[in-house]
Amino acid sequence: MDTFLAIMSGLAPSVGVGLLFWLAMRKILHADRNERLALEKMDAEEAAAAAAAESDSR
Repeated sequence: MDTFLAIMSGLAPSVGVGLLFWLAMRKILHADRNERLALEKMDAEEAAAAAAAESDSR
């Protein structure tokens, strides 16, 4: 039992750091995805506004 606890206490910091890294990367990827969606929506709105302005000026 002592060997098991020694192994677990040795692995715990690595597992903890790995978990923190995974969570940070997950947040970064979700933020990037949301930013890309927002930029795509903004570009579509700008294109629609430009098309409307072009049709109004004719």
